[in-house]
Amino acid sequence: MQDSYKKAKLILKDGSTFEGFSFGFEQSASGEVVFNTGMTGYVESLTDPSYKGQIITFTYPMIGNYGVPASEFDEFGIEKFYESEKIHASGLIISDYSEHFSHNDAIKNLSQWLIEHKTPALFGIDTRALTKRLREKGVILGKIIFDNEEIRFSNPNLKNLVAEVSIDKRSVYEPKKINKSTKTVLLVDCGVKNNIIRIFLSRGVRVVRVPWDYDFSKEEYDGLFISNGPGNPKKCKTTIRNIAEAQKNTKPMFGICLGSQLMALASGADTYKLKYGHRGFNQSCIDRDGRCFITSQNHGFAVKENTLSNSWRWKFKNVNDGTNEGVEHKSKPFFAVQFHPEASAGPMDTEFLFDEFIKKL
Repeated sequence: MQDSYKKAKLILKDGSTFEGFSFGFEQSASGEVVFNTGMTGYVESLTDPSYKGQIITFTYPMIGNYGVPASEFDEFGIEKFYESEKIHASGLIISDYSEHFSHNDAIKNLSQWLIEHKTPALFGIDTRALTKRLREKGVILGKIIFDNEEIRFSNPNLKNLVAEVSIDKRSVYEPKKINKSTKTVLLVDCGVKNNIIRIFLSRGVRVVRVPWDYDFSKEEYDGLFISNGPGNPKKCKTTIRNIAEAQKNTKPMFGICLGSQLMALASGADTYKLKYGHRGFNQSCIDRDGRCFITSQNHGFAVKENTLSNSWRWKFKNVNDGTNEGVEHKSKPFFAVQFHPEASAGPMDTEFLFDEFIKKL
């Protein structure tokens, strides 16, 4: 099989070189090399806007065995299988590529899909050795190179990636049944995943989706939601200012992933970059009552817990390294989580958090 694929290289900024075979778009690309421990979910991960500017390494050895589904839309007009309209990752690195697939929803193999979206990908890489290096040294800038082409290393965290993945203008999503009691959530799109919108709509909530830098101070809504997204949260200065203004009031507020970091920054706390981040669908978290949940995660930054003001406290912690996985206000209906309760892909253990938020509206 390898004889029919072109050779290419993954070069890390520390000088390490990994040679593999191309099964994606044959164009050199650079980004931040990260690893994901999920056994499934490559379609959802690749279309997650939070991976903008990153080269994903899947630690699970075989990828592609269930192919790629068609672009279909659900009853709300939202992509049924993808978390956005396109692949956002800069590249993909795996160990063994399964060219032949088997799934009732699949219409093409992973290679075809990657080529359509002009995303480079390599297989035949020792992903165990690569992941060990990333764990020891932290995430490293890297580049996928064809024909020894010279391109620069690109650090996505120096850019405002949120501005690149957010929508351009205000958009409204209506649930199937609308009445006088229908609640409205204003969703600040920093790179939102489709399943977040779907979960609100399935619970009868209207969603008003606005750009990351939108001034929502004059909007009418029952609750404010801050979405997930890519990159360094401190690049979203306008969003932070808008959230800080909203925190002067008492309307319910809920943040996920980047949204948690932005809410903390708006409250006066600080964030920092994790050594190699949390990416996968098997991250254990505990809440203040000591209950443990298995969560889906994808983040490279975290809230510095000891910088929270006296009005805030931790809501969840990561079992593996003790880092913050959620915050809440002690008196106002504000809370946020660093993980993804909407999953997709991943466990649905914490989807109840959407219900907690909706009850506060």
